This record gives sequence, structure tokens and C-alpha cells, in this order.
Amino acid sequence: MTDTEAGPVVVFGGRSEIGVELATRLAPGNTVVLAARHADDLDAQVTAVRAAGATAVHVREFDADALDTHGPLVDAIIAEHGSIGTAVLAFGVLGDQARAEKDPAHAAAIVHTDYVAQVNLLTVLADAMRAAGAGRIVVFSSIAGTRVRRANYVYGSAKMGLDGFTAGLTDALHGTGVHVLLVRPGFVIGRMTAGMSPAPLSSTPARVADAAARALRRGRRTVWVPAPLALLAVAFRLTPRFIWRRLPR
Repeated sequence: MTDTEAGPVVVFGGRSEIGVELATRLAPGNTVVLAARHADDLDAQVTAVRAAGATAVHVREFDADALDTHGPLVDAIIAEHGSIGTAVLAFGVLGDQARAEKDPAHAAAIVHTDYVAQVNLLTVLADAMRAAGAGRIVVFSSIAGTRVRRANYVYGSAKMGLDGFTAGLTDALHGTGVHVLLVRPGFVIGRMTAGMSPAPLSSTPARVADAAARALRRGRRTVWVPAPLALLAVAFRLTPRFIWRRLPR
């Protein structure tokens, strides 16, 4: 299996470090669409993807939280560039856990972006790709969704929900020609985690993108980044609750 399928590579969250890194790996010989807020300010991202070998790079305005725009945007991309070959959902927020514990609107905003908006767009994409009989979707979950921790339970609960939804969607799409890849990275050193001390088995956007690209080539359904996180996740599930609740993050 190759890195890409026929049709454009579309990155929803076209300013994301991981999303752009993955786009550069999928770019050679393909049309790439970067969809993000303030799409007129993506010059650096467009240049990087074009330099990686894309035949053409286009930008589209995309606000993940504006759910009613997801369907029209996907329809417009398909009308202009043909059926989507690979869709990458690379948007999300970490949020402020301390604030979320006192501000319900902030807690709801985190869950809206990291779960509700993802579910909405995944449903739109799955429907379009099912109709086309082909396509691939890359979803980014997290080790944080394996077992929700007290230190980041708002973000973690959204990732756990997304992980479960993606597993069910993958089963629902079995036999349709649509492939879903679920990527579960650990702590990623980048803009989102700036100022935080790296956790054990940390990674970088480039390493996450490398692992995702390899998994696409091999037709994998799930990939942990780095791979030893799969064993750590088992240990997480077996950790007694009185110890678990004291973990710093």
C-alpha cells in the first residue's frame, strides 16, 4: 500500500505541526489542501508542503468549532479537486485544566473542539468516502485517552471519547473501501505543550508523522507513538486507583 490514495490529501487543521509534517510526507506527486482558520496566513506551511513535492497546494478557510460548515467545506473540496484520497484531522486544543475545573464554559469548549467537532467532521468524511467507495482518514487520539487522569481529565475524557468513536466508526466502515488510521501519541514536544516538562517516552511532530506515514503504507488500523506506549497503556489500566489519582499528569 502506498502513502496516499488517488485524490487530494486534505489536512483539517492545516497549521498543526503534526498535520503539516504528515502532509510533507504524503505530498510527493499529490495535490494537498490545507484547511485552517486564517487560511490567508499559511505561507510557511504551503511552502513546506510544496517543497516536499506536492503537485499543487491549496488553502481553505476552516473553523473546526463551526460544525455547520463542515459539510459544505467537504463538498466544495470534492467539487474542486475530486474525491478526497486522505483526510487528516489535525486540530485540537489542550486547554487549561485548572480553569476548566471552575469555568464550565471552558471545559465545554475543550470537549467541543476535541470530541464533538471531530465526531461531526468524521461523520461527514465517512459518508462522503463511503459514497465514493474509497478514501483514508487519519485520526489523532492520545495516551491521555487510555485512562483518564485527574491532572487532565477534561482533555483526557475528550480523547477517550474520540478513541471509542473512532473504533466504532472503523468497524462500521469495514468492507466499504474506506480505511481509518488511529494514531495514539504520547507527550508531543511542540507548540501545544510549550513550557511543560516532557514526559517519559515523549515524541516530536516529525516522529509522529513518520509513524503515521509508515502505518498508512502498511494498512495499519492503529499505531502508538512511540511503540512502547502500548505496553505503558496496559500498565495504566492495571494501576490501583489510589495511586492513579496522585499522578501529576
